[in-house]
Amino acid sequence: AKMKTDKPEDQDRIQKRVNKILEARLESDKDTLDALSGLSTFFTENTLQNRRNLRSQIEHRSVGINENFLKAFREVKLSLDAVCEDLDTMATSVETMKSDLETSKALTKDLIEQTNTMQRERERLEVHQQIAQAFLARFQLSGQEHQLLYGAAKDAPIVHDFFRVLDRVQSIHADCRLLMQCGYQTAALDIMEEMTLHQEGALERLYRWTQNHCRSLENNEIGPLIVEAMSRLQDRPVLFKYVIDEYAIARRAVLVRQFIEALTEGGPGGNPKPIELHAHDPKRYIGDMFAWLHQSIPSEKENLSLLFKKCDKQDISDQLQSALGYIADGVCHPLKVRVETILQAEKDTIVLFTISNLLRFYQQIMRQVVQGGSLEEECLVELQKSSEQIYLGALASQVRSVLQRPSGGSGLALEPPQRDLVPPPSVARLLNMLKEILSVATMVDGRQADITKIVSCVIDPLLQSVQESAAHLPTVDMGVYLLNCLHHMQSSLAVYEYMDERVERLQAQSDAQLDTLTSEQASSLVANLNLGPIYAILQSNQSKIETNLLKIFMSKMDAFLELPDVLLLPQVQLIMSSSHRATVQKRSFNVIVAIYKQIYERVHDPANGFDQPEQLLHRTPDQVAHILTSS
Repeated sequence: AKMKTDKPEDQDRIQKRVNKILEARLESDKDTLDALSGLSTFFTENTLQNRRNLRSQIEHRSVGINENFLKAFREVKLSLDAVCEDLDTMATSVETMKSDLETSKALTKDLIEQTNTMQRERERLEVHQQIAQAFLARFQLSGQEHQLLYGAAKDAPIVHDFFRVLDRVQSIHADCRLLMQCGYQTAALDIMEEMTLHQEGALERLYRWTQNHCRSLENNEIGPLIVEAMSRLQDRPVLFKYVIDEYAIARRAVLVRQFIEALTEGGPGGNPKPIELHAHDPKRYIGDMFAWLHQSIPSEKENLSLLFKKCDKQDISDQLQSALGYIADGVCHPLKVRVETILQAEKDTIVLFTISNLLRFYQQIMRQVVQGGSLEEECLVELQKSSEQIYLGALASQVRSVLQRPSGGSGLALEPPQRDLVPPPSVARLLNMLKEILSVATMVDGRQADITKIVSCVIDPLLQSVQESAAHLPTVDMGVYLLNCLHHMQSSLAVYEYMDERVERLQAQSDAQLDTLTSEQASSLVANLNLGPIYAILQSNQSKIETNLLKIFMSKMDAFLELPDVLLLPQVQLIMSSSHRATVQKRSFNVIVAIYKQIYERVHDPANGFDQPEQLLHRTPDQVAHILTSS
């Protein structure tokens, strides 16, 4: 039974294996393929014998392979044993070295600590070195900067870098205040003292260079270096003033030399020509000299302004004007000598007056350029006053020569008046001369004082001479003569400005003569009309007037009203001014009309008892006034 039972199980197992073999996919089973490939190397024929010997062959091959592996592994083991021996030897060496190292470490511990300490000290010192180098770079000058500041040689010129180093010195000096605020007072004070010495030395060198440069300014070339130098020197007022004085002295000498050359040699190549070639023409000669000064002195002022272009730390206008005044003062002496020579030699009053006006004109021009009361301004004022005195003296002398007595006697007097009582020729000559001078005076500024002096110099002696020459004439002749002369003067002066006061004075004198002539003419009319007795009665307040006197008066009055001009004084007809003649006539006729009105009122007053007053005085005062005023 058991065998029967086992037999089906074996069959099932075999069946499963067969099925498994049949189901297996050999193409995808790599192990099987490798095994078959290895089997193909020694299982060449599929015979029974070979199949029976297959297991033993496989086992022999397996034994051979294991033996080979064992042989190879034995060699590996031997190699590993050698390596282990080497490692043991190396471990022994390492232990020995470790022991030696521990021993050395114990022996060099102090040296290492000292080395580490020194390394840290080195690093600290390197930091300090960097700080010190930065401090020195900030607060000290380098060798090159020191050389630039003091110069490689004694007379080394100033260059642009000099001012850069000077700025750095000033900057270091200013930065020292920050050091002091941070607590480094000692270092800051030492550096400040050192920088102050550098600054003083640099400014002293700059002063010497600038001074020497100013001495050699022939063509007045002012470059940027000298301008910058002046801006730095203004921090030292004393040195600044010395440089300005040196510049002014040098430019004064150059200006004087150029002025003398312009007078005697002229310009380059003789163009323009020397000014003294025109010495025979006083106006052109003096005008050319002042024109040259007017061109040169403003140029000096422009150059001074350029020199002070960057000087903005203080007001230097006074120093500029003082320097310019000193430069311009150099030409005063040669200019004054030549102008005075011309003034003393010239005799023509008009030319002298023109020169005086020219001097006044350039005096005003130069005052605008050179301010502050310089010697040049004083020289021009003195020359102008001298020229004024000279031309006024020449004018007075010319007036005296015209008014000199023909007989050669002492004193001034005109020729005796002629019968026509017109002004003598001397009056016309003096007034024409006055017109010529005043025509020049009207072309300059500040002429009011000149006109007043000139008119006084001519009119005052002329009036005196006219009055003296008329003193021996009868009253009426003298009045007409003086009135004609005054009218001539007044009409000549009225066309000029600033003559209002003088014309008013002449008008007042003319009015006085008109009053005199009016009185004389009225007295003549009273006498010719037989009004004397009647007027005396009117003045004595007597009420009775003789009818006879009235009839005689009216008969003459009627004749007078017919021809009023018949009773005018012949001298009145000689009055040159028609308005003056009309004034004398009108005023004297008004006197007659006034007297006639008094008589008319007295006669027509019933209280006075005149019979038939209309027969005695048949014209009313208004009628008489109308007839006389219309004549």
